[in-house]
Amino acid sequence: MSDEYNDDEEEIYGVSADDEEDNGEATEGGFESMLVDLSDDVVRHQLRGMFQSWYLDYASYAILDRAIPHIDDGLKPVQRRILHTMKKLDDEHFIKVANIVGATMAFHPHGDRSIYGALVQLGQKQLLVDTQGNWGNTLTGASAAAGRYIEARLSPFAVEVLYNPKVTEWVPSYDGRDKEPVTLPAKFPLLLSQGVGGIAVGLSSLIMPHNFNEILDAAVAYLKNEPFTLYPDFPTGGFIDVSRYNDGARGGRIKVRAKIEKIDSKTLAITEIPFGLTTETLIETIIKANDKGKIKIRRVDDNTSRTARIIISLQPGTSSDKAIDALYAFTSCELQLSPNCCVIHDNKPRFLGVSDVLRHNVDHTREIFKAELLIKLGEVMEQLLFATLEKIFIEERIYKDREFEESRSKNEAIRHIERRLEPWKEKLLRQVTDDDLLRLLEIKMSRILRFSSESADEAIAAFNQRIEELQGDLDSLTEYTIRWFEHLKEKYGAAYPRQTVIRNFDSIEAANVAEATEKLYIDRDEGFIGTALKIDPEKREKAFLFNCSSIDDVILFYRDGKYKVIRVQEKVSVGKGIIHVGLFKRNDVRTVYNVIYQDGKGGTYYMKRFSVTGMTRDRVYDLTQGKPGSKVVWFTANSNGEAESVKVVLKPKARLKTLQFDVDFADLAIKGRGAMGNIVTKNEVHHFTLNRKGQSTLGGRQVWFDHDVLRINYDGRGEYLGEFGPNDLVLVVLNNGEYYTTSFDASNHYDDDIMFIERFRPEVVWTAILRDASQGNYPYVKRFKFEPSTRRQRYLGDNERSTLIALSDKDGARFTVTFAGVDEIRMPMTLDAEEFVAVKSLRAKGKRLTTYEVASITEIEPREKTEPENMAEMQSDDDDGLENENEPNAQSDDEVRDELTGQQRIF
Repeated sequence: MSDEYNDDEEEIYGVSADDEEDNGEATEGGFESMLVDLSDDVVRHQLRGMFQSWYLDYASYAILDRAIPHIDDGLKPVQRRILHTMKKLDDEHFIKVANIVGATMAFHPHGDRSIYGALVQLGQKQLLVDTQGNWGNTLTGASAAAGRYIEARLSPFAVEVLYNPKVTEWVPSYDGRDKEPVTLPAKFPLLLSQGVGGIAVGLSSLIMPHNFNEILDAAVAYLKNEPFTLYPDFPTGGFIDVSRYNDGARGGRIKVRAKIEKIDSKTLAITEIPFGLTTETLIETIIKANDKGKIKIRRVDDNTSRTARIIISLQPGTSSDKAIDALYAFTSCELQLSPNCCVIHDNKPRFLGVSDVLRHNVDHTREIFKAELLIKLGEVMEQLLFATLEKIFIEERIYKDREFEESRSKNEAIRHIERRLEPWKEKLLRQVTDDDLLRLLEIKMSRILRFSSESADEAIAAFNQRIEELQGDLDSLTEYTIRWFEHLKEKYGAAYPRQTVIRNFDSIEAANVAEATEKLYIDRDEGFIGTALKIDPEKREKAFLFNCSSIDDVILFYRDGKYKVIRVQEKVSVGKGIIHVGLFKRNDVRTVYNVIYQDGKGGTYYMKRFSVTGMTRDRVYDLTQGKPGSKVVWFTANSNGEAESVKVVLKPKARLKTLQFDVDFADLAIKGRGAMGNIVTKNEVHHFTLNRKGQSTLGGRQVWFDHDVLRINYDGRGEYLGEFGPNDLVLVVLNNGEYYTTSFDASNHYDDDIMFIERFRPEVVWTAILRDASQGNYPYVKRFKFEPSTRRQRYLGDNERSTLIALSDKDGARFTVTFAGVDEIRMPMTLDAEEFVAVKSLRAKGKRLTTYEVASITEIEPREKTEPENMAEMQSDDDDGLENENEPNAQSDDEVRDELTGQQRIF
């Protein structure tokens, strides 16, 4: 319909009432012809109106009644109807799910499948519904059994926090035969605990689940006007980066990662998976990445049962650390989720943050308590009123009055009682009604005969006390609500520890972790490089450049000084005159290019050193000054900043005395790629030859360890570990009594149970005091040196139950030992470790410190070292055997203490 038409009926039909009146009765043919001409426009206009109206109704219905949860109870309509039905059916016994589904259909007119699916999801969350039977497996994606085979009932938690018909607002069910709640009076932020996802018409909702105990802590903090922060917690565990969570509101982002453990150098295990995935879908992405050559995997086995366990066997020669990064980079082991907290509030959708939802839920809980307390207060006051009326009625023997006995109607009897109660009306809680007086008439004679004034006074006193308590709760409603949330945490909190570890994630460059499964070749004659070049088998070995991945970049340098970066492809034309092809790593400052070039034909020779840290792909750069005829005459690419010495041989020339000399690139500073460089010579050069290979001029590498992401970096983030040379190692000591050493490669993965991490110092003597579980948990002292080991080694002995008391790397380490129990009257003693025990092997047991009960051992300032007067005073003990406290020359405990304290015995 054209835009000139509107909703005015006169204009639609083209005839107004005035026209008909002026022209008389319209001819049949003329009016019908006008209708025929405009019928298509009319139909389109009517259809547009119907579409707008009906689609808006449908959209509103899908948003309000199907897909989006209500902020008050955190439930979608189908969930609310299921829980309402389960309460009606509740007899504390398990009920067949099929029966629950059938009964729920009286409230939810959308078929049994939607009800069954929603009930299974509620049961799998293990908060509101207790389950029995095969309810599927959220880790593997296995389906639940049919409704006739599985059973459910409300959990004690649901019964306690969800229901109170006296404060529930009710509406008729869809067929008008029953009533259902608008929302359940939930006294807990269910929406944040369970999380929810829903897609409606034109909008969606994705609210992450949060930790049960943290929600309760936040609720209490809010009621106390203290700050709080909530972060997601997933039942599948894993790791989460919440740096951009944005309080769960629109525009936020979170990253979730699987937990990947190294079983050994060739085997990985995924023990926790990202939220929203199953092991089946995760394995599919792993296999797909392997098929594309991005990771090297020999086999994947799914051993998941009650907990996730995916075993990944790596191909020989594959780095396990690099494989972990590749899993995060190329599979669903790392996901990015976009929270979108959309809820129904005031009967319309609203976008909020999780903090707003928590505040609303806590305020709503407080209002529910207020309504409940007012109802209870009213009920108790009614009980008190009737108890008072009953006492007066019986004690004053109103029922014995002659006028009462001679009453000819119930109304006369009521009026008589009303007159007799007149002296007490001012003391009553409210005005007495006829209904109250009718209740007095209904008191049975047995009640009057058993009446005790003393018992009545006690009941009235109890009612008054209860009223006082309820009024006190109303006056301190916030404290009452705080006690409620604390009660929930104490009663149910132990079952809901945090499953997901909050951690900042490091950025993984896909090109750095992709497995080099492709072979790159070059055809210099034709000017092509690629992974699928057709090369003569006899020339194939010479044409091979290096292994790479399909997503790598390569840098090309040409004889004329031009260079560029291109993506690895199956076959690409690069032209002729290539002098170097290498893998390009962005921000690589360790790779240094040493170049000598001639500036223009017959021009001056320059030398320079530079790094290429960033380039635009396929853009051509020039390392010379750009003059025609410029060319590169010497080129080396050095992965660690090596600087060679080059012999320059000149062409003979009159009056040229020196025909050869050396230039050393170590004398040059590393500058930008656009630098001109230093002059080598202005004379003609016969040739350049390598005079001497050089060492790195970059020095050691500055290394830091970021405890948030548990990774090494060279960017100054985290704890500074020191300057590392090419052969240096990293020492990692764990809290469980193990240690290992690694390289300082930034791709290494580390445990989250680190006691400390540092540059490995093989010369340092360490002092450890431990409780040896295999020797009655007595404290033992040992001195040793850590040994390089890529495998985990125990320095506390073979018994895994042995625990560390103190560990020191101080030279001349000393400790104060205090005693406990019946021995606490003993004076503390000072332990000089060097005098007490010799340096032995890492595997030595050590020497027992005492058999008395020790309260604490504290390290104190080390003993100052003094130089020995002669070498004879220096002793060495290289025996790596175990030291036995029962050997013949072992000292007694008393002798040991005498030696330690330098005093006479004091025990």
